[in-house]
This record gives sequence, structure tokens and C-alpha cells, in this order.
Amino acid sequence: MNLDVSKAIDVSVPIHPGMLHWGRRPEVEVVESRTAGDPSNVSRWRIGAHTGTHIDAPAHFVDGGKTVDRLDLTALNGTARVLDLTHVKEQITAADLDAAGLGTEERVLLRTSNSAGVLRSPWKAREWVGLAPDGAERLIEAGVRTAGIDYLSIEAVAYTTHWETHQLLCSADVLILEVVDLLHTPAGVYDMLSLPIPLQGAEAAPSRTLLLPRDET
Repeated sequence: MNLDVSKAIDVSVPIHPGMLHWGRRPEVEVVESRTAGDPSNVSRWRIGAHTGTHIDAPAHFVDGGKTVDRLDLTALNGTARVLDLTHVKEQITAADLDAAGLGTEERVLLRTSNSAGVLRSPWKAREWVGLAPDGAERLIEAGVRTAGIDYLSIEAVAYTTHWETHQLLCSADVLILEVVDLLHTPAGVYDMLSLPIPLQGAEAAPSRTLLLPRDET
């Protein structure tokens, strides 16, 4: 793996109180402040496990499934392929994945119109591009270990009642990386670094994620 992080693309979304969020936004409390005469600056943050760029572990939808602190980090770190799916309107299907060049990489990031649109709004959208269940099945069949997308949820809007895509991926131990900013990341092959905070027993956790360009595409 190329570890020259000076060339890395940081696809993580900054965490702040006014950010895009599925539910309750982060809250920040200043505990100590040098301007107030304290010896140091200290803050206290209240955030959810699904804040910003984050990993959904299998435990998110599987009772007894692996939690974030028990994940095999090799599933998150290594060769990754970014697929250009910016032409897809609502649901990414198995056929869409194959047409975009799904290969043998164990990490796949889905670059959609979300990155240039709804991901950049501070408010949750009613419509976004997500992965259809047959697309999830195709990723599982291809041996993908981590699937990422550029919005709050990998689930296509039509399936947010029973969450079929999440159910399929989590049951197959495929990790889900959500809120990945791929606006400035062309399709191709990268080395991916993603390290979730090891929240003990948690179903999800924020994960700083970098993509390092490679020569081949």
C-alpha cells in the first residue's frame, strides 16, 4: 500500500454542530477556555455513533453481530475501487455496478450525484441515490468486504421501511461506509485507509477515511 499521505484525498466530512445529520446534530460545550483565564482549551462533544463519515458494523442490523471495536480492520484498509454512478437517478442496481466496472477489489465506493448535491446541504433530503437490494447482492457475490456511499445512508429511499440493503450487507458481514465525500474523487483504484473509533459494543462509529491515488485505474 502507498502510504504517502501527502497525496491522499480526505473523503471524510468535518463534524460540527451545523452539519448534515440523520437525527440529532452534534452539540459542543466549552469546558475550559484560555480566553476565560483557564490554563488550556477543553471541549466536550455530544455526537451520535452515525455522525459524519462513519462505519456501520454488522451489529447495526444483526443481533449478536460484530460491533465496531471487534471489526477486522483489513476489511477497511487496502485496495479500493471508486465507481462512477453519477448518472443513476434513484437506485444503483447490479447491472449498474457491472456497467460501471465492478472488479475484484474488496472495498468499493459508490460515487453518485449525491456528492455534488444532497451531501452538501445541511438538511436531510427526501430523495437521494442509494443501493438497491440486488446491488447489495451483487457486491456480496463479488466478495466486497466494505461498501461505501456518498450520503447519510446506503439504502435507496424506496427501501427505508424494511432496510433490505442494510439487512443483506450486515448479514453478510459487509461493512458499510457512509457519508463519504467523493466530489473530487474520480473513478478508479486507490489505497484506502479508514480507522473507526473503537467504541466498545457500538453498532457504528465515525471513521476518518483517506484515499491514496494509485497509478493503475
